[in-house]
Amino acid sequence: MAGYVVIGAGIVGLATAHRLTIEYPDATVTVIDKEPRVAAHQTGHNSGVIHAGVYYKPGSLKATLCRAGSASMVAFAEEHGIPVETCGKLIVATEAGELPRLRALFTRATENGLPVRMLSGEEAREFEPHVSAVAAMRVASTGIIDYTAVCETLAQLITANGGRILLGATVTGVSRGTVTTDKGDIAADFVVNCAGLQSDRIARLAGIRPAARIVPFRGEYYELREDRRHLVNGLIYPVPDPRFPFLGVHLTRMIDGSVHAGPNAVLATAREGYSWSRINARDLAEVAAFPGMWRLARRHLRYGLTEVRRSLSKPLFARSLARLVPEITEADLVPSEAGVRAQAILPSGELVDDFLIESRGGQVHVLNAPSPAATSSLEIAKHIVSQLAAVSPN
Repeated sequence: MAGYVVIGAGIVGLATAHRLTIEYPDATVTVIDKEPRVAAHQTGHNSGVIHAGVYYKPGSLKATLCRAGSASMVAFAEEHGIPVETCGKLIVATEAGELPRLRALFTRATENGLPVRMLSGEEAREFEPHVSAVAAMRVASTGIIDYTAVCETLAQLITANGGRILLGATVTGVSRGTVTTDKGDIAADFVVNCAGLQSDRIARLAGIRPAARIVPFRGEYYELREDRRHLVNGLIYPVPDPRFPFLGVHLTRMIDGSVHAGPNAVLATAREGYSWSRINARDLAEVAAFPGMWRLARRHLRYGLTEVRRSLSKPLFARSLARLVPEITEADLVPSEAGVRAQAILPSGELVDDFLIESRGGQVHVLNAPSPAATSSLEIAKHIVSQLAAVSPN
């Protein structure tokens, strides 16, 4: 009877453990996480969007797993009574200079087989009456959900299937046949590392030297005041600039009816640093010693400084949102929870663009799983389990 240990109780780890309990009902499956609850970090601070797969290179893991994952996530939610809504979203060009990028994005979306259509500014305002747009792309298959609720359901299914979830336990070693924690040793024929912000460190504990390093970026959000939520019906995104690594601030109606605005993206001062005041000397020292971070910073210095200024200036944040919805003012915004994205960066300074999953022996390490990992999680789990089936025990 094989023993499987999954490190990390975020959505990817829980989805993987759930898939293991289905495919190997006689195996022992244990999920370990150092936090006292599931979905404590990236998943629990997620904006709740079920992405369609518009932005990703055709044929990439992100493109294929996101498209399949958006469908399987909706089906999972409907099966288990989790609130979900396929509301669609608009990607809007606010000026003529953005039209070529919007058309290029439309081409990529159609290559990925997505239900999208181009709209005039007037047609866009039929969906979002308050939006500023000279043109837009409607992505019908985008949805919204509560990913923490998904994780709680997955955890219940894991334990119902005979699996175990060990919370509040820190992994201190990974050796042949054993995962060592501060709560004791656990037998492990197979190990799956879904540790997110700590994934490269777990890989090094297991004797892997990953090419990429995790660098944390904090995504900062506001919410619209309750009496101003009517300004946004669904999801409104800007046309992304391919020169820069992030999508830019956007407006997202959440499954509870609130409207989140953001995220701004700044280098976090700790891997789990949800504010400027949260500082971890070890984490900062690792970033400072990593050549890839300095090369990335030089390449995107102006962009990075703009993000920092917007982080420190609520009026500037509001003006960025007003490009999409001109009626939004500084007075309409109230602070909301931030999130931290675990972004893998190569020594060259390039961001790892696709999901990065490496196997060795009886181990699978998920070394880059930013957005759309939550959307794709059920499909990532299938991919991981298929890789485990092809490797020898740890």
